[in-house]
Amino acid sequence: MKPYRAALALPGLRSLLLVAVLARLPLTATGVTLTFYVVQDLGRGYGAAGLVGAGITVGAAIGAPLLGRLVDRRGLRPMLVLTTVAEAIFWSTAPMLSYPLLLPAAFLAGLLALPIFSVIRQSIAALVPPEQRRPAYALDSMSVELSFMIGPALATVGVTTISARLTLYLVGAGIVTAGVMLWLLNPPVRNAGEVTGPQPRIARRQWLTSRMVAVLVVSTATTLVLGGTDVAVIAVLRENGDAAFTGAVLSVWAIASLVGGFAYGAIHRSFPPVVLMGALGLCTIPVGLGGSHWWLLCLALIPAGMLCAPSIAATSDTVSRLAPASVRGEAMGLHGSAVTVGIAIGAPLAGAVIDASAPLWGFVVTGVIGAVVALAVLPTALRHPRPTTPDAEPATPSLPATPTPTRTT
Repeated sequence: MKPYRAALALPGLRSLLLVAVLARLPLTATGVTLTFYVVQDLGRGYGAAGLVGAGITVGAAIGAPLLGRLVDRRGLRPMLVLTTVAEAIFWSTAPMLSYPLLLPAAFLAGLLALPIFSVIRQSIAALVPPEQRRPAYALDSMSVELSFMIGPALATVGVTTISARLTLYLVGAGIVTAGVMLWLLNPPVRNAGEVTGPQPRIARRQWLTSRMVAVLVVSTATTLVLGGTDVAVIAVLRENGDAAFTGAVLSVWAIASLVGGFAYGAIHRSFPPVVLMGALGLCTIPVGLGGSHWWLLCLALIPAGMLCAPSIAATSDTVSRLAPASVRGEAMGLHGSAVTVGIAIGAPLAGAVIDASAPLWGFVVTGVIGAVVALAVLPTALRHPRPTTPDAEPATPSLPATPTPTRTT
């Protein structure tokens, strides 16, 4: 518990993590709400609903690094104003749009989506010295798990008890409120020990090194495995007539992730993200063998589940260390895009494999891809990092144990 107590004692981290949980809840509810709205209110199929979700996903993957670059150059608050206004426009008009108009609107909404995940991770890097970031990012990953456990469930309750249309308005109001909360909190994006003020432009090739690319690839592979696992779990349970236990099985998976994230942040040794992701892939391959009974599937998911939060936390931590402070927003945006792309690929890939064979192969194929990617990038990912720019963090941190954050507006 000592690493957590030390991290939470840092000024501003507690309030940032609290706002992170509240701000992410409506974001995690968007997929379920839009799916129900397109299917029930617009009378379209699940494929049509998937296209709307894909529009938001593609837009977010493109927009995240651009918005991060805006934070690097202009500060956090101008970006928050832009994205919060864009979110307000989309969610207030989406329930009135026809399906042909909803598709391009969804893409534009994704392009200017509030990048809460990237902003929180960038601010953690500003608030927390490098040697204490592992428990801080572990807490962040655990808060993400909590958000994904609660947000979709709340959306389902709203859709079933009120209506999908009204729930869209409520989700939009929640996202706008999240933007306002972040604007009021105004967490720092650089700390007092890092370069501030106008700086010479750093060429992307100076910090987007082969090692950074390797970490981004690992991030994509991690969420590809997770997205594929999600679909494969549902398919296995449906095939065996255990669909009623879907919530219980996914809850066990999420709880295992929370436990793993907590353990990862509490230990005194860091593990490279490529090692964690490789282990995640290997542990995912045999999960389908437990599909004959729902409770066996729960047990089979625990080892892989315990590696979910640590894998995401490790990639966030590594990106924060490799990126110079003056471009950290863009780097975290690229990390967010990598995570988004992985999820976008993993779910349909597993679905296609399952349709062509059997549900257990959804686990096998995505797990093998994760393990193969880990093996392919291992030499590059483990290469010792070297500072490439004047404001890059040195190998031995010179920041004080408790930095005084500098707010940028």
